[in-house]
Amino acid sequence: MKMLAEMFTMAPGNKDHQVAVRCAVGVFVPLITLLFLDRLDLAIFASFGAFTGIYGRNEPHAKRFGLQLRAGALMVVVMLLAALTARAGLPAAETLWLQVFATTLVAGVCSLIVAWWRLRPAGSLFHIFAFAAIASIPNQPPLWQGMLVAVLTVAFSLLVGMSSRVVRGRRTPWIRPARTPLSTAEKRVALLESAGYLVAAGLAGTLATLAGERLGFGHNYWAMVAAVVPLVGHSTRHRVSRGLQRIVGTAIGLVLLAGILLLQPAPWQTVLVIAACQFGAEMFIARQYVLAQIFVTPLALISTLLVVPAAPGILLRDRIFETVIGAAVGVAVVLAPTVWRRLRSRPVA
Repeated sequence: MKMLAEMFTMAPGNKDHQVAVRCAVGVFVPLITLLFLDRLDLAIFASFGAFTGIYGRNEPHAKRFGLQLRAGALMVVVMLLAALTARAGLPAAETLWLQVFATTLVAGVCSLIVAWWRLRPAGSLFHIFAFAAIASIPNQPPLWQGMLVAVLTVAFSLLVGMSSRVVRGRRTPWIRPARTPLSTAEKRVALLESAGYLVAAGLAGTLATLAGERLGFGHNYWAMVAAVVPLVGHSTRHRVSRGLQRIVGTAIGLVLLAGILLLQPAPWQTVLVIAACQFGAEMFIARQYVLAQIFVTPLALISTLLVVPAAPGILLRDRIFETVIGAAVGVAVVLAPTVWRRLRSRPVA
């Protein structure tokens, strides 16, 4: 009952509207610029570069700048590796498995880097999404153009993150925070969590790919993204709850997306929808995960449609199918240590 109540409980706000506005502006301006330039084929690089703005939510300006600079640099590296992976030139079947393997490595390594740098949000969910989405684009734009858009978007997000310094009442002292190295216990936790990301992402990607080959589903990386969602949390119950909330929020979000697609928005209206969904996601992501997912779902799929057009019905079907697979794998990975300990402690008959 407590787990069910969590799905419908709203945590208190903490200046979430300020973060939401920054993130919405951070994605809207680059996308509308690309629209005016008739280069929406580069939109995915801008969308993921704008993720820089979600880090250092309510930190003082100096600390926020340092966190966002590291986060943006890591995202640019991930996008570069993804674009290079897409150019491997292997047969389609081998390329698909290469993407699963490479995305799994990104899941584990980026989780470790994020923990080492003490970035928040924790984990490598955004890096998994960015890497796999870009690596799976069949017709890649010129590499230098994609990376230029990524770097410029990161730079713009840094500027937006510092924008409130022009308001005297909100300006914080520019004091560079001291770097606190991870303790031995924290390093051990970071390594264990990194292993969890490797297992969850790899297993979800493998199952989704095998199922997709048999049943005709695509977008296996959505399962990998969903699989790492339950790995973030302060207790086993909370982590399992996040996995269930991911499924519920995605299902409701698909209904919202279907309504948006029925309206057949023009490209400029689509950019507005993306900015609005980014605002909604950041407003609620730290307070009510189900509600946040209602905005995240259309945000992710509409961003995908901008670059790789697809039949909306297929996209909706793939999203819920892959999300269920991924969330189930993530919950299983979370519960596995508890089940193992209980089995070991059971007396032998």
